[in-house]
Amino acid sequence: MTNNSTFCPVYRNLQPFTYFFYLVFLIGIIGSCFAAWAFLQKNANPRCVSIYLVNLLTADFLLSLALPVKIVVDLGVAPWKLRIFHCQVTACLIYINMYLSIIFLAFVSIDRCLQLTYSYKIYRIQEPGFAKMISAVVWVMVLLIMVPNMVIPIKDVQVKPNVGCMEFKREFGRNWHLLTNFICLAIFLNFTVIILISNCLVIRQLYRNKYSENYPNVKRALINILLVTTAYIVCFVPYHIVRIPYTLSQTEVISDCATRISLFKAKEATLLLAVSSLCFDPILYYHLSKAFRLKVSETFASHKENTAQKEKPRRENA
Repeated sequence: MTNNSTFCPVYRNLQPFTYFFYLVFLIGIIGSCFAAWAFLQKNANPRCVSIYLVNLLTADFLLSLALPVKIVVDLGVAPWKLRIFHCQVTACLIYINMYLSIIFLAFVSIDRCLQLTYSYKIYRIQEPGFAKMISAVVWVMVLLIMVPNMVIPIKDVQVKPNVGCMEFKREFGRNWHLLTNFICLAIFLNFTVIILISNCLVIRQLYRNKYSENYPNVKRALINILLVTTAYIVCFVPYHIVRIPYTLSQTEVISDCATRISLFKAKEATLLLAVSSLCFDPILYYHLSKAFRLKVSETFASHKENTAQKEKPRRENA
Protein backbone atom coordinates (compact mmCIF):
# COMPACT_ATOMS: atom_id res chain seq x y z
CA MET A 1 0.00 0.00 0.00
CA THR A 2 1.24 3.47 -0.82
CA ASN A 3 2.37 5.67 2.02
CA ASN A 4 0.43 8.59 0.65
CA SER A 5 -2.33 9.68 3.05
CA THR A 6 -4.86 9.44 0.18
CA PHE A 7 -4.52 5.65 0.15
CA CYS A 8 -3.94 5.05 3.87
CA PRO A 9 -7.33 4.70 5.63
CA VAL A 10 -6.28 6.59 8.76
CA TYR A 11 -9.58 8.33 9.43
CA ARG A 12 -12.01 5.42 9.14
CA ASN A 13 -14.03 3.61 11.82
CA LEU A 14 -14.43 6.56 14.21
CA GLN A 15 -18.03 5.71 15.19
CA PRO A 16 -17.12 3.84 18.43
CA PHE A 17 -15.33 6.95 19.72
CA THR A 18 -18.31 9.20 18.95
CA TYR A 19 -20.57 7.42 21.47
CA PHE A 20 -18.12 8.17 24.27
CA PHE A 21 -17.64 11.76 23.09
CA TYR A 22 -21.43 12.18 23.12
CA LEU A 23 -21.62 10.83 26.69
CA VAL A 24 -18.87 13.21 27.81
CA PHE A 25 -20.68 16.11 26.14
CA LEU A 26 -24.01 15.24 27.77
CA ILE A 27 -22.60 14.87 31.29
CA GLY A 28 -20.27 17.83 30.88
CA ILE A 29 -22.83 20.33 29.57
CA ILE A 30 -25.24 19.53 32.42
CA GLY A 31 -22.47 19.94 35.02
CA SER A 32 -21.13 23.10 33.39
CA CYS A 33 -24.57 24.74 33.21
CA PHE A 34 -25.19 24.03 36.88
CA ALA A 35 -21.71 25.33 37.75
CA ALA A 36 -22.34 28.52 35.72
CA TRP A 37 -25.62 29.07 37.57
CA ALA A 38 -23.89 28.59 40.94
CA PHE A 39 -20.98 30.90 40.12
CA LEU A 40 -23.29 33.61 38.74
CA GLN A 41 -24.95 33.97 42.14
CA LYS A 42 -23.89 37.16 43.88
CA ASN A 43 -20.40 36.85 45.35
CA ALA A 44 -19.12 40.22 46.55
CA ASN A 45 -15.58 39.10 47.39
CA PRO A 46 -14.44 36.35 45.03
CA ARG A 47 -11.29 34.53 46.08
CA CYS A 48 -8.44 33.78 43.69
CA VAL A 49 -9.34 30.12 43.42
CA SER A 50 -12.91 31.07 42.39
CA ILE A 51 -11.54 33.37 39.67
CA TYR A 52 -9.37 30.55 38.29
CA LEU A 53 -12.31 28.12 38.43
CA VAL A 54 -14.60 30.56 36.58
CA ASN A 55 -11.98 30.81 33.83
CA LEU A 56 -11.78 27.03 33.75
CA LEU A 57 -15.56 26.91 33.43
CA THR A 58 -15.45 29.41 30.54
CA ALA A 59 -12.96 27.18 28.74
CA ASP A 60 -15.28 24.22 29.33
CA PHE A 61 -18.09 26.05 27.55
CA LEU A 62 -15.80 26.45 24.50
CA LEU A 63 -15.30 22.70 24.56
CA SER A 64 -19.07 22.18 24.86
CA LEU A 65 -19.53 24.20 21.65
CA ALA A 66 -16.90 22.17 19.80
CA LEU A 67 -17.82 18.60 20.75
CA PRO A 68 -21.16 18.33 18.87
CA VAL A 69 -19.43 19.37 15.63
CA LYS A 70 -16.65 16.82 16.17
CA ILE A 71 -19.22 14.11 16.84
CA VAL A 72 -21.15 14.85 13.63
CA VAL A 73 -17.93 14.97 11.59
CA ASP A 74 -16.60 11.70 13.04
CA LEU A 75 -19.91 9.98 12.35
CA GLY A 76 -19.33 10.79 8.68
CA VAL A 77 -22.65 12.59 8.21
CA ALA A 78 -21.34 16.18 8.18
CA PRO A 79 -21.56 18.23 4.97
CA TRP A 80 -18.23 19.18 3.40
CA LYS A 81 -18.31 22.80 4.60
CA LEU A 82 -18.88 21.64 8.19
CA ARG A 83 -15.85 19.34 7.93
CA ILE A 84 -13.77 22.31 6.83
CA PHE A 85 -15.22 24.43 9.67
CA HIS A 86 -14.33 21.69 12.14
CA CYS A 87 -10.74 21.52 10.93
CA GLN A 88 -10.32 25.30 11.00
CA VAL A 89 -12.30 26.25 14.10
CA THR A 90 -13.84 23.63 16.39
CA ALA A 91 -10.78 21.35 16.47
CA CYS A 92 -8.77 24.38 17.64
CA LEU A 93 -11.37 25.13 20.32
CA ILE A 94 -10.76 21.65 21.78
CA TYR A 95 -7.05 22.41 22.15
CA ILE A 96 -7.70 25.90 23.48
CA ASN A 97 -9.80 24.30 26.23
CA MET A 98 -7.12 21.71 26.95
CA TYR A 99 -4.27 24.14 27.54
CA LEU A 100 -6.38 26.68 29.39
CA SER A 101 -7.49 23.82 31.67
CA ILE A 102 -3.89 22.75 32.26
CA ILE A 103 -2.79 26.28 33.15
CA PHE A 104 -5.73 27.13 35.42
CA LEU A 105 -5.48 23.79 37.25
CA ALA A 106 -1.84 24.65 37.93
CA PHE A 107 -2.86 28.09 39.25
CA VAL A 108 -5.41 26.42 41.54
CA SER A 109 -2.66 24.15 42.89
CA ILE A 110 -0.35 27.14 43.49
CA ASP A 111 -3.12 29.04 45.30
CA ARG A 112 -3.98 26.05 47.52
CA CYS A 113 -0.31 25.49 48.28
CA LEU A 114 0.37 29.13 49.21
CA GLN A 115 -2.71 29.33 51.43
CA LEU A 116 -1.58 26.26 53.28
CA THR A 117 2.19 26.56 53.52
CA TYR A 118 2.46 30.36 53.78
CA SER A 119 -0.90 31.26 55.29
CA TYR A 120 0.61 34.09 57.34
CA LYS A 121 1.78 35.88 54.19
CA ILE A 122 -0.11 37.34 51.28
CA TYR A 123 1.64 37.10 47.95
CA ARG A 124 0.67 39.06 44.87
CA ILE A 125 -0.59 35.89 43.21
CA GLN A 126 -3.09 35.51 46.08
CA GLU A 127 -4.74 38.87 45.37
CA PRO A 128 -8.00 38.74 43.34
CA GLY A 129 -6.87 41.66 41.15
CA PHE A 130 -3.69 39.84 40.21
CA ALA A 131 -5.65 36.63 39.56
CA LYS A 132 -7.87 38.49 37.09
CA MET A 133 -4.87 40.07 35.38
CA ILE A 134 -2.91 36.82 35.03
CA SER A 135 -6.05 35.06 33.78
CA ALA A 136 -6.40 37.65 31.02
CA VAL A 137 -2.73 37.21 30.10
CA VAL A 138 -3.21 33.43 29.89
CA TRP A 139 -6.21 33.78 27.57
CA VAL A 140 -4.31 36.16 25.27
CA MET A 141 -1.25 33.89 25.22
CA VAL A 142 -3.19 30.71 24.40
CA LEU A 143 -5.30 32.46 21.76
CA LEU A 144 -2.19 33.92 20.11
CA ILE A 145 -0.77 30.41 19.84
CA MET A 146 -3.96 28.73 18.63
CA VAL A 147 -5.91 31.28 16.57
CA PRO A 148 -3.39 31.32 13.65
CA ASN A 149 -4.38 27.69 13.05
CA MET A 150 -7.90 29.03 12.40
CA VAL A 151 -6.97 31.94 10.11
CA ILE A 152 -4.03 30.66 8.05
CA PRO A 153 -5.45 30.09 4.53
CA ILE A 154 -6.17 26.50 3.57
CA LYS A 155 -5.97 24.85 0.16
CA ASP A 156 -8.85 23.51 -1.90
CA VAL A 157 -9.36 19.78 -1.43
CA GLN A 158 -11.61 17.68 -3.63
CA VAL A 159 -14.68 16.37 -1.81
CA LYS A 160 -13.93 12.85 -0.57
CA PRO A 161 -14.61 10.66 2.48
CA ASN A 162 -12.14 10.07 5.31
CA VAL A 163 -10.13 13.24 4.83
CA GLY A 164 -7.87 14.44 7.65
CA CYS A 165 -7.53 18.04 8.78
CA MET A 166 -3.84 18.10 7.88
CA GLU A 167 -4.75 17.61 4.21
CA PHE A 168 -6.38 21.06 4.15
CA LYS A 169 -3.24 22.84 5.32
CA ARG A 170 -0.68 24.48 3.08
CA GLU A 171 3.01 24.14 3.90
CA PHE A 172 3.05 27.22 6.16
CA GLY A 173 -0.04 25.94 7.98
CA ARG A 174 1.60 22.54 8.52
CA ASN A 175 4.75 24.17 9.89
CA TRP A 176 2.73 26.40 12.24
CA HIS A 177 0.74 23.36 13.38
CA LEU A 178 3.99 21.54 14.18
CA LEU A 179 5.39 24.57 16.03
CA THR A 180 2.12 24.92 17.97
CA ASN A 181 2.32 21.33 19.14
CA PHE A 182 5.84 21.74 20.49
CA ILE A 183 4.90 25.02 22.25
CA CYS A 184 1.89 23.29 23.81
CA LEU A 185 4.07 20.38 24.90
CA ALA A 186 6.36 22.89 26.64
CA ILE A 187 3.30 24.43 28.37
CA PHE A 188 2.22 20.97 29.53
CA LEU A 189 5.67 20.04 30.87
CA ASN A 190 6.19 23.34 32.71
CA PHE A 191 2.81 23.39 34.39
CA THR A 192 3.08 19.70 35.25
CA VAL A 193 6.26 20.56 37.18
CA ILE A 194 4.37 23.36 38.97
CA ILE A 195 1.60 20.98 40.05
CA LEU A 196 4.10 18.35 41.26
CA ILE A 197 6.08 20.94 43.26
CA SER A 198 2.85 22.22 44.84
CA ASN A 199 1.98 18.68 45.82
CA CYS A 200 5.37 18.03 47.37
CA LEU A 201 5.17 21.22 49.45
CA VAL A 202 1.70 20.36 50.70
CA ILE A 203 2.70 16.80 51.62
CA ARG A 204 5.70 18.16 53.51
CA GLN A 205 3.46 20.62 55.35
CA LEU A 206 1.04 17.83 56.20
CA TYR A 207 3.85 15.80 57.71
CA ARG A 208 5.06 18.78 59.75
CA ASN A 209 1.57 19.51 61.12
CA LYS A 210 0.34 15.97 61.73
CA TYR A 211 0.08 16.61 65.49
CA SER A 212 -1.16 20.20 65.33
CA GLU A 213 -4.70 21.55 65.76
CA ASN A 214 -4.64 22.71 62.15
CA TYR A 215 -4.15 19.15 60.86
CA PRO A 216 -7.78 18.69 59.62
CA ASN A 217 -7.46 21.81 57.44
CA VAL A 218 -4.09 20.66 56.12
CA LYS A 219 -5.48 17.20 55.38
CA ARG A 220 -8.48 18.66 53.55
CA ALA A 221 -6.17 20.86 51.47
CA LEU A 222 -4.06 17.81 50.62
CA ILE A 223 -7.15 15.90 49.48
CA ASN A 224 -8.14 18.85 47.27
CA ILE A 225 -4.72 19.09 45.64
CA LEU A 226 -4.51 15.32 45.15
CA LEU A 227 -7.95 15.47 43.52
CA VAL A 228 -6.71 18.14 41.10
CA THR A 229 -3.57 16.10 40.39
CA THR A 230 -5.47 12.86 39.80
CA ALA A 231 -7.83 14.54 37.34
CA TYR A 232 -4.84 16.18 35.66
CA ILE A 233 -2.88 12.93 35.27
CA VAL A 234 -5.84 10.87 34.06
CA CYS A 235 -7.00 13.50 31.56
CA PHE A 236 -3.86 15.04 30.15
CA VAL A 237 -0.78 12.82 30.61
CA PRO A 238 -1.81 9.97 28.23
CA TYR A 239 -2.64 12.46 25.47
CA HIS A 240 0.77 14.14 25.65
CA ILE A 241 2.58 10.80 25.58
CA VAL A 242 0.89 10.08 22.23
CA ARG A 243 0.84 13.60 20.81
CA ILE A 244 4.42 13.96 19.51
CA PRO A 245 4.64 10.63 17.61
CA TYR A 246 1.16 11.30 16.22
CA THR A 247 2.21 14.78 15.04
CA LEU A 248 5.24 13.22 13.30
CA SER A 249 2.89 10.80 11.55
CA GLN A 250 0.84 13.78 10.33
CA THR A 251 3.92 15.35 8.74
CA GLU A 252 4.91 11.96 7.27
CA VAL A 253 8.15 11.73 9.24
CA ILE A 254 6.42 8.50 10.25
CA SER A 255 5.02 7.20 6.97
CA ASP A 256 4.22 3.52 7.61
CA CYS A 257 0.46 3.17 7.11
CA ALA A 258 -0.20 0.66 9.91
CA THR A 259 1.78 2.80 12.37
CA ARG A 260 -0.10 5.93 11.33
CA ILE A 261 -3.47 4.21 11.84
CA SER A 262 -2.42 2.96 15.29
CA LEU A 263 -1.16 6.40 16.32
CA PHE A 264 -4.36 8.07 15.13
CA LYS A 265 -6.53 5.67 17.14
CA ALA A 266 -4.28 6.17 20.18
CA LYS A 267 -4.63 9.94 19.72
CA GLU A 268 -8.43 9.70 19.56
CA ALA A 269 -8.56 7.49 22.66
CA THR A 270 -6.32 9.80 24.69
CA LEU A 271 -8.14 12.88 23.36
CA LEU A 272 -11.32 11.33 24.75
CA LEU A 273 -9.62 11.18 28.16
CA ALA A 274 -8.54 14.82 27.76
CA VAL A 275 -12.05 16.09 27.00
CA SER A 276 -13.46 14.01 29.86
CA SER A 277 -12.13 16.82 32.07
CA LEU A 278 -15.49 18.37 31.16
CA CYS A 279 -17.10 15.77 33.44
CA PHE A 280 -14.51 15.99 36.24
CA ASP A 281 -14.40 19.77 36.54
CA PRO A 282 -17.77 20.19 38.35
CA ILE A 283 -16.43 17.79 41.02
CA LEU A 284 -13.40 20.04 41.39
CA TYR A 285 -15.63 23.11 41.66
CA TYR A 286 -17.51 21.44 44.53
CA HIS A 287 -14.37 20.56 46.47
CA LEU A 288 -12.38 23.73 45.76
CA SER A 289 -14.97 26.53 45.89
CA LYS A 290 -16.82 27.19 49.13
CA ALA A 291 -19.33 29.45 47.33
CA PHE A 292 -20.12 26.71 44.81
CA ARG A 293 -20.40 24.09 47.57
CA LEU A 294 -22.81 26.25 49.59
CA LYS A 295 -24.98 26.87 46.52
CA VAL A 296 -25.16 23.12 45.83
CA SER A 297 -26.04 22.43 49.46
CA GLU A 298 -28.73 25.15 49.47
CA THR A 299 -30.24 23.81 46.25
CA PHE A 300 -30.53 20.24 47.47
CA ALA A 301 -31.63 21.32 50.95
CA SER A 302 -34.48 23.42 49.52
CA HIS A 303 -35.44 20.53 47.23
CA LYS A 304 -35.64 18.19 50.23
CA GLU A 305 -37.74 20.73 52.16
CA ASN A 306 -40.17 21.10 49.26
CA THR A 307 -40.45 17.34 48.95
CA ALA A 308 -41.05 16.98 52.69
CA GLN A 309 -43.78 19.65 52.62
CA LYS A 310 -45.53 17.86 49.76
CA GLU A 311 -45.29 14.53 51.54
CA LYS A 312 -46.62 15.88 54.87
CA PRO A 313 -50.28 16.48 53.76
CA ARG A 314 -50.32 13.04 52.16
CA ARG A 315 -49.27 11.38 55.40
CA GLU A 316 -51.81 13.38 57.40
CA ASN A 317 -54.63 12.39 55.03
CA ALA A 318 -53.60 8.74 55.00
